[in-house]
Amino acid sequence: MTIKGCLFDFSGTLFRVEPTERWLRGALAQVGIEASDGDIADYAERLEYVGALPGGAPPHAVPEGLRRLWDERDLDQARHRAAYLGLARQVPLPWPELYDVLYERHMSPDAWAPYPDAVDVLAGLRERGIPVALLSNIGWDLRPVLRRHGVDGYFDTAVLSYEHGVQKPDPRIFRIACDGIGLAPQDVLMIGDSEEADGGARALGCAFLQVPPLPVEQRPDGLRPVLDLADDATG
Repeated sequence: MTIKGCLFDFSGTLFRVEPTERWLRGALAQVGIEASDGDIADYAERLEYVGALPGGAPPHAVPEGLRRLWDERDLDQARHRAAYLGLARQVPLPWPELYDVLYERHMSPDAWAPYPDAVDVLAGLRERGIPVALLSNIGWDLRPVLRRHGVDGYFDTAVLSYEHGVQKPDPRIFRIACDGIGLAPQDVLMIGDSEEADGGARALGCAFLQVPPLPVEQRPDGLRPVLDLADDATG
């Protein structure tokens, strides 16, 4: 395959959301609530188990009443918010005002960190003249995160599912991204952490490279193979 362009997933691929305990601590600090370390650790563990942190661990089980919302959560902002608040409310917190604060916090640029090699890989693709699109199943505008971390200039376009009402693995969203960088799917590599969602690009003719959605400190160079593939294509 000749790689002429790349599509990158966001969460678990280029960026990783903060750990659940830090997410909870940050929300508590924001509203001036004090809690013991033991309570914070306990509630964080329970929130993680139900999958309350968007971009974090998936829920161990989705309640039947939330199943449809969960499956369609990235189609628009309202469903995204309702799905994650529904999951979070399975954990009875002693601070009822915190559910909305937690949801809002996950959209903060401070809640996200790029993987160690993300900037170098994106810069390397730009140096090689390879156009790049960001393609994310998401229910909110992540562009402020890109700007805060100084990587927004590396993307030729950003395709966010909630803005189009279609989500991966639907081939239509991959087509939108390929059209956004002006390339045929057969010339494009999709990079993502989900075989189910991101791997759907193959149905359109794109190649697919899967990376593990590990914490940032555990995956220092998972994106480096992208540059190797690009060099093979341009060398």
